[in-house]
Amino acid sequence: MKHTLTFFFSFFIVINVFAQDKKVTSAIVDEGKALYRSEMASWYGTDIFFENFKDKTANFGGYFSYDEENITKCVFVSKGEKPTVLATISFDSTFSVENAKVIGKDRALSSREQQYFALRKKAIETLDADTLFKSYSNTSLNLIPLIRNGQKKVFILTGPKVNGVVIFGNDYLISFDENNKVTEKKSLHKNIIPINFKPDEEHNVELSMHSHLPETGDYITSTDICTLMLYGNFAKWKQHLVMSKKYISIWDCSKNELNVITKEAWDKINEHQKKLKSN
Repeated sequence: MKHTLTFFFSFFIVINVFAQDKKVTSAIVDEGKALYRSEMASWYGTDIFFENFKDKTANFGGYFSYDEENITKCVFVSKGEKPTVLATISFDSTFSVENAKVIGKDRALSSREQQYFALRKKAIETLDADTLFKSYSNTSLNLIPLIRNGQKKVFILTGPKVNGVVIFGNDYLISFDENNKVTEKKSLHKNIIPINFKPDEEHNVELSMHSHLPETGDYITSTDICTLMLYGNFAKWKQHLVMSKKYISIWDCSKNELNVITKEAWDKINEHQKKLKSN
């Protein structure tokens, strides 16, 4: 079986170039990795902040993360309508806590940080006022503001509060104009898709998958990629498949790379595998 799967996915990589729209999928991967960097900075940044600045927690009003050149910053702000920065924690591409740059000096928000703060505040107000957004037990809704390529967006992902589960779906996108007015709000997956794994076992299932309804789109989403980069190694997955009506998206969890093939090619490979087994 192991040899069959090896052949199976090697064959995928050979033929994928004929099927995938490189421009579309490259943009999805790029956005997914940006979401991942923001979440990683927030994960480790909050641990560092609450460990090192206990005297500032009473005035803590929130946080957000953003890229600046080759680093990702997590900024912690005070309460109030006109907050100040309580601490700034910066990470390089490794997100090593040991190499993090921690600055606890109070300061004013930069103009860029003011945009991120305003965007996050508006997204929270939208989330609290709209029944579109759902929450589930043992999960949390995580807001990820992104300002890039001339667009302002806030993604909302559902994260697990317990170990041993990866959650896809129940994710949302709020889009804004240049004046931070909401132009669109939508759910990216219409359902929640928890996949359980056993973190303490050596031999976990190496291949996982989930399906997309037509309204979610033909390809893996940027939120899927973010989730896989955050949790794939914990689950010890090697690959994750996203099945849609037209395409199969194949995410390599060790290389953080995407390959896409058509459903037609997928069916042909399956038929070939059946013939091999019958011989």
